[in-house]
Amino acid sequence: MSSLLRIAALAGAVAAATLGSAVAQTMPGHDPSMMPPGHPPMAGHPPMADHPHDGGMMGHAMMVGPTPTAAGQDAFGAIQEIVRLLEADPKTDWSKVDLKALREHLIDMNEVTLNAAVVETPIDGGVSIAITGAGRTLPAIQRMIPAHAEELNHMTAWRARTEPLPDGVRLIVTTADAAQVTKLRALGFIGLLVSGSHHTVHHLAMAKGEFPHHP
Repeated sequence: MSSLLRIAALAGAVAAATLGSAVAQTMPGHDPSMMPPGHPPMAGHPPMADHPHDGGMMGHAMMVGPTPTAAGQDAFGAIQEIVRLLEADPKTDWSKVDLKALREHLIDMNEVTLNAAVVETPIDGGVSIAITGAGRTLPAIQRMIPAHAEELNHMTAWRARTEPLPDGVRLIVTTADAAQVTKLRALGFIGLLVSGSHHTVHHLAMAKGEFPHHP
C-alpha cells in the first residue's frame, strides 16, 4: 500500500504543478521571475536573461511614451533653441559662433525686465520713463535701453530717444498720431520694451557672431 500511496502522491503533485502553470500563464500581470528557482520557463516567456533591466519591455515603453518639452528655465530654453537652429543650418560658421555673448545679453534682459526701477510720466504726445538701477542692473540698462530706442524708431508712428541719468537712462517716446498716445501710455516701460519683432532675430545674429554684445 505504501508504494501505491507514494505513486498516487507523485502523480497528484505533477498534475497540480501542470495546472498551476496553465493558470499562471492566463493571469494578468504574470511575472515569470516569481516562479520558483529551477522552474522551466513557460511557453511564450523567454528566460529572464533575455530581458536585461535596462532594455526590457518597461524601459522600451518609457522611451516611446510622451516626453517633456519645457526646458525648465527661460534663458536655457532660448539658448537651446538657438543651438538647434545653428545645428540645422549647414552654413553655420562655428568659428564665429558666440553663445557666451547671447548668454550675457539674456542676463541683461533679466536684469532690466525684473530688477530695474521704473517711473513713468505722461507728457505731451507720449510718455517719459526713468529707468534706474544699481549693481549689475545699471550697465544692463545702459546697454539695452538706447539700443531699443533705435528699434522703436523703426515703428513709423513713434519717435523714441534717450537721455542719460546718473543711475540709469530716461526713455522718451512720443507720436504725432493722437490715436497712438493712449496706446503708448498704456504700454508703458515693459510694453514698449517687448514691442517689435527684432529680439529673436538679434539673438540668432548675436549667436552667429554677427551682432556682438558689448560689455
